[in-house]
Amino acid sequence: MTTTGMTKPDRLDAKLIKLALILALGGIAPFLDTTIVNVALDRLRLDLHTSVTAIQWVSTGYLLAFAMALPIAGWAAERWGAKQMWLASLTLFLVGSMLCGMAWSAGSLVTFRVIQGIGGGLMAPILPTMLVQAAGQRRLGRILTVVTLVAVIAPILGPVVGGLIISNASWRWIFYVNVPLCLVALLLAWRFLPGTHGRAGKRLDVVGLALLSPAVAALTYGLVAAHNGFGRPTVIVPLVAGAVLLAGFVRHALGRADQPLIDLRLFTVRSFSASAALLFLSGLSLYGGMLLLPLYYQQVRGASALAAGLLLAPQGVGSLLTRWAGGLTDRIGARPIVLGGLALATIGTLPYTQVGPHSSELLLGAALVVRGAGLGAANIAIMAGAYQGLRPEQIPDASGAIRIVQQVGGAFGTAVLVVILQRAGGHTAAAFDDAVTWAVGFGVLAVVPALLLPRKAN
Repeated sequence: MTTTGMTKPDRLDAKLIKLALILALGGIAPFLDTTIVNVALDRLRLDLHTSVTAIQWVSTGYLLAFAMALPIAGWAAERWGAKQMWLASLTLFLVGSMLCGMAWSAGSLVTFRVIQGIGGGLMAPILPTMLVQAAGQRRLGRILTVVTLVAVIAPILGPVVGGLIISNASWRWIFYVNVPLCLVALLLAWRFLPGTHGRAGKRLDVVGLALLSPAVAALTYGLVAAHNGFGRPTVIVPLVAGAVLLAGFVRHALGRADQPLIDLRLFTVRSFSASAALLFLSGLSLYGGMLLLPLYYQQVRGASALAAGLLLAPQGVGSLLTRWAGGLTDRIGARPIVLGGLALATIGTLPYTQVGPHSSELLLGAALVVRGAGLGAANIAIMAGAYQGLRPEQIPDASGAIRIVQQVGGAFGTAVLVVILQRAGGHTAAAFDDAVTWAVGFGVLAVVPALLLPRKAN
């Protein structure tokens, strides 16, 4: 069976690789933006003369808008066409970036960040949808290798670029830096992405949207607010409300035979449900680790944000070393690659369970290379495994569901590990040792769903 644009069933031709690179170029803007803004929050607080609590909404407002846009992305791509929605969402992110750069107060900046967040939230599921539908299941690992470079490059470049801008230019450039990137990505996408046609009869599940979008946003907000503990009303109320809304959506979607917002029968496919579980657990190991390790360098070793970013760069180097994992996944299946990647990631994280103020930077850097290699291999294989066994018409719903699981799992994992860190004694070396040990334990739990992934590629 030959996929459109492919000359041979198992070969990646220039047209498909070009598609992946164009999508990756557009997709890097939201990734890069998030890491740059996180570095710049203190500068924004000072220049806009506002409080720490108020300036946190620059990140929180973006995160909530991103979360609320995720559920509708799959429907929109089917209704109006994936290319048209990619161009629209990238344009929305561009406009939001320009407005953020022109913001005159903390309130205006938060408002414009919401616009950015909507654009980013729409882009996140549309990118894999277009890629998977073009590549077909037998080439997923190899083509995802190209696109996942975004997730590798952004954590390396973001803190460095953010630190350079904050040190040498106006904070407004942390948003203006997106403009040329988005413009080039828009031009290339408009010119070279294959045209897609929407389905005029694709009706919007309004009830499902009214339940799922606020559910994801409420759960995300509650988990973000839980960084000081889960017992406060500002945490309990949104978490309970989100859980109730989510339960309502599940009941609604399962009882709706025709065009639910997201088809939950996807979770009856073993490879998809196993990948979803792995992506949720990655919040406790991957995303939690992404938070803990920079904090260790900054708060225990006294490094600046820029220096911490550079010290963490070996993890990105490790991820680049396992780019071959995509092709191997296509040949032997996701399960052995994920299990091997989890083992490497665990080995590479173990030295951080025994750190102090003067631990060897050479040893920790080498450990990061191993950790990055494991995470890079595992992430490619998990994403490829998620789409195994799905029909083409299920891809948009699958992309939306996967991104929602990642969103909530990342927020949950970060909240849990920050609470563990604080209860272990705050920002001391011993507290970081305990928190990272928990992260390693959560990573080991991921072996269970990994065993349910396909043994061999279809």
